[in-house]
Amino acid sequence: MSTGVLIVDDSHFMRNLLRQILEQDYRILGEASNGAEAVKLYKEHDPDIVMMDIVMPKANGIKATAAIKKIDPDAQVIMCTSVGQREKMKLAVKAGADGYVTKPFEEHSVRKALSDVVAA
Repeated sequence: MSTGVLIVDDSHFMRNLLRQILEQDYRILGEASNGAEAVKLYKEHDPDIVMMDIVMPKANGIKATAAIKKIDPDAQVIMCTSVGQREKMKLAVKAGADGYVTKPFEEHSVRKALSDVVAA
């Protein structure tokens, strides 16, 4: 059975880009456009990995990651962050992020982040 992924980003374009990169090797279980929706979909679909944007409306990625980790301490969350957001990345790690990818995405870096988390 392939690894299930939940994609969370407030940008429709970024969700599409991630889906295109991942759908050959992973099952896309759902997509959310904000942190509150991400937590709801996590409960419904129990994905193996969450690709989580940091800056979003209705609960940012840091709050959503903390909420998901409270539900499931073993949840695997990879943060998607723009270049230059080092302080937010530190907060994301404190919230329980397992890895990160920098925007703009490069396909090999997205795949490496997921394979690192899957292998861990």
